[in-house]
Amino acid sequence: MGRDPLGYRLEMLGQHPRAKAVLNQVAQMAGWGRSMPAGRALGLAFSDAWNSMIGMVAEVSIKDGKPVVHQVWAAVDPGHAVQPKNIEVQVEGSVIYGLSAALHEKITLKNGEPQETNLNSYRVLRANETPLVNVKVMPTDNHPGGMGEVGLPPIAPAVANAVAALTGKRLRSLPFTSV
Repeated sequence: MGRDPLGYRLEMLGQHPRAKAVLNQVAQMAGWGRSMPAGRALGLAFSDAWNSMIGMVAEVSIKDGKPVVHQVWAAVDPGHAVQPKNIEVQVEGSVIYGLSAALHEKITLKNGEPQETNLNSYRVLRANETPLVNVKVMPTDNHPGGMGEVGLPPIAPAVANAVAALTGKRLRSLPFTSV
């Protein structure tokens, strides 16, 4: 649409202050709107799964035709935060798990049998591919929301939106094997 993704989402959210708060916070954390180094872009995503609000930004470049995620920022409003440090690490773990699925994980079936039978053939995110993940927990007086995988839904869209900002190409299936 040729519009700023943050402004567009904020406009679409209308009268949803919790959602707007996490998007504004994550945009501030990531420096949304700043000049990016050549070959890098930011992608933004939002989710309200399990009555927890989360905004996420991914900084991405392309290397050998594949996305490389350098840094991720997340702001999460879980309602009443019973254990904020646990919330932080849940989001970090979900980001890593989601990136693994978005960038690598796939099962190939041949005659009904999976060809990937162990980690030597089933590709997951490696330690050297793990980006810096910055999480801010924003507790509110709302009822506690779910936290188990709240960080999972927005990571692939954030990466895909950064790729679209870099290349103009929309990624529509997982894993993102080529750009």
